[in-house]
Amino acid sequence: MKALLRKYKSVIRFIVKFLLVYGVLIVGYNLYLNISDGSRYYPDYLTNLVAEQTNSVMNTIGYDSQVLPHPDEPSMKVIINGKYIARIIEGCNGVSVIILFLSFIIAFSGKLKTTILFGLAGSIMIYAFNLIRIVILSIGLYHYPWRRDILHTVIFPMLIYGAIFLLWMIWVNRFSNNKKRDE
Repeated sequence: MKALLRKYKSVIRFIVKFLLVYGVLIVGYNLYLNISDGSRYYPDYLTNLVAEQTNSVMNTIGYDSQVLPHPDEPSMKVIINGKYIARIIEGCNGVSVIILFLSFIIAFSGKLKTTILFGLAGSIMIYAFNLIRIVILSIGLYHYPWRRDILHTVIFPMLIYGAIFLLWMIWVNRFSNNKKRDE
């Protein structure tokens, strides 16, 4: 058993570090959600921000859109040309995928400054990509409502997780300490 632990020390260290960071970030995020009262920014600040930015982008590119608080559930309704298209819920704000991304980056950490800068830059890229994803998905649902299932459950998750995977590959192959050990 001791030989196996020594042999797979780096794998075990990665898994433990990943789970610890992921756990801390998820607990912190859930605490944020629990203390967010939703009175000023409904349903919470980050989801509201994503909804408002989605609305701004859609209006900028020529769609008459608006976002309104959903009366029956903690979400924001996306309306294009007076037609209710979709809802933006807490899971749409991109925080959970950013937490997943950051957990991996920290578990495969490189130099402190590089880890912080790459984590920050990657988080901003994921946030922006997610915002664009919601805009395109909303417009797609407006024009092709019969494609709702494939757009929402297949194509767009594949794109966001594909982008995160590419960022992870760049990190592992260019910046992490594992890259330095292999050379």
